[in-house]
Amino acid sequence: MSTLKVIQIGVGPIGQKVVKYLLEREGMEVVAAVDPAPDKNGKDLGEVCGLDKPLGITVSANLAEAMKNSKPDVAVLCTTSSMEKAVPQIEEIISHGLHVVSTCEELSYPWDTQPGLSKQLDEAAGKAGVAVLGTGVNPGFLMDFLPLAMTAVCRKVESIKVSRIQDASVRRIPFQQKIGAGLTLDEFEAKKQTGTLRHVGLAESVQMIAARMGWKLDRTEDILTPVVAEQEITTGYVPIKAGMAAGVRQIGKGIVGNREVITLEFVAAVGQADPADTVEITGDPPIKSVIPGGVNGDVATCAITVNAIKTIVSAPPGLRTMADIPPVTFFESF
Repeated sequence: MSTLKVIQIGVGPIGQKVVKYLLEREGMEVVAAVDPAPDKNGKDLGEVCGLDKPLGITVSANLAEAMKNSKPDVAVLCTTSSMEKAVPQIEEIISHGLHVVSTCEELSYPWDTQPGLSKQLDEAAGKAGVAVLGTGVNPGFLMDFLPLAMTAVCRKVESIKVSRIQDASVRRIPFQQKIGAGLTLDEFEAKKQTGTLRHVGLAESVQMIAARMGWKLDRTEDILTPVVAEQEITTGYVPIKAGMAAGVRQIGKGIVGNREVITLEFVAAVGQADPADTVEITGDPPIKSVIPGGVNGDVATCAITVNAIKTIVSAPPGLRTMADIPPVTFFESF
């Protein structure tokens, strides 16, 4: 059995967890890591990831430095949610002939939201003979690929609705900060207006579903409001007083004529009651599937990223999405 060599780029909370999951897989070897942060570069990767023993891998400040003493096959990129920021990083990675799996949310299905960058990256990856994939739990699975897969047993489909309701108390601190937990309503609104407070990837999920279903959308909507704490909440990273934002509610819609064919409801709030992931398909037959308690986003994002590596290294070159590659599954060994 050959060993697949991986370079981890970005060693924040998600990148650290990805490294730990990679170490569990037979046939996969982490050979290098990159993170320019002063508290990470120059240190042993095992120390940065909080492991009991060093890995003998020094975190490099940049890719060129990391590539001097390693020959990876694939890169896992966990650095940004923005495709605009990710594309230069990915272009540098693929110039070394590496496949890429990234947690960049806007990369999950950018063909409609950012067509210019999508074409640019697709052509660069095709020329380099490598495949590039953006994935994660959401976008990448729960609110797009999963409902698409469930329609396989339908004779017809009229509409798709997905609700992802999460208690953010169990999520990492950067996630709680990203959804506005602990902000006053004025602070929440200010961040909303600057675009720094939102769930990134909802628009991409809407477009992935529409494209696969053959629905030509006349318009889309993205509605964002705070989840307001009704009483003091102390289970998050900071105490949240009544009347403050406990998190975010965001609804993405895809509309054909006057018909709402896609509804994606994303709610993430500290102390949120009755968390669950629900897919509802109106069609023949109608389908409703509920995951009580919901899927832990941090665990699932890191798991699907690792699981996607086996698929992407044999995928056709170019910019790929979860909707056009063979199904990603768990595997014990490569």
